[in-house]
Amino acid sequence: MSRAATVTRTTSETDISVTLDLDTTTYEHPHTGHGFLDHMLDALARHARIGLTVRATGDLHIEPHHLIEDTGITLGQALSQALGDRRGIERYGSAFVPMDETLAHVVLDLSGRAHLAFEPETLNVWGDAGGMTHYHLREFLRGLCNHAGITMHVRLLAGREAHHVIEAIVKAVARALRDAVQVTSQTMPSTKGSL
Repeated sequence: MSRAATVTRTTSETDISVTLDLDTTTYEHPHTGHGFLDHMLDALARHARIGLTVRATGDLHIEPHHLIEDTGITLGQALSQALGDRRGIERYGSAFVPMDETLAHVVLDLSGRAHLAFEPETLNVWGDAGGMTHYHLREFLRGLCNHAGITMHVRLLAGREAHHVIEAIVKAVARALRDAVQVTSQTMPSTKGSL
């Protein structure tokens, strides 16, 4: 069974196409028009060990919010389609990722229920990375969780500088996702019999 999907989302603010394959590591460098977002999508694909192609344009002349949020939404839709009924997946994933002075922890559940607990928004994170802040990352992850049906808890255990904070969190999301999407049985990973 193929665990791949292609989703296109077009609005008056953005035009985004995502192709996702959970069972290959072949991917293309993302092209969104926002250098740091491309860097984070590249890190996501590499550390999750998934096939990922992202082509996007957005109203960057206004601000990167729409592009970043809508990319998360589209990625979430593609992930949900690629997972299908989620039978046999490991379901849960957890990862700690250090980056110099920063330490991020992400725990996720591919439960079909969307929830994002994002601790960094309560902390004093400095600056931005190429115009992307931890608040933009929160909106990216919110879109991902809402449209892929993920419960995700993001904790920042150490760190203040936005570049390292964002990158460590994205890599932790990727590594937790890598574990959660693994097919490890033929059964539904739920006492309810469905997700």
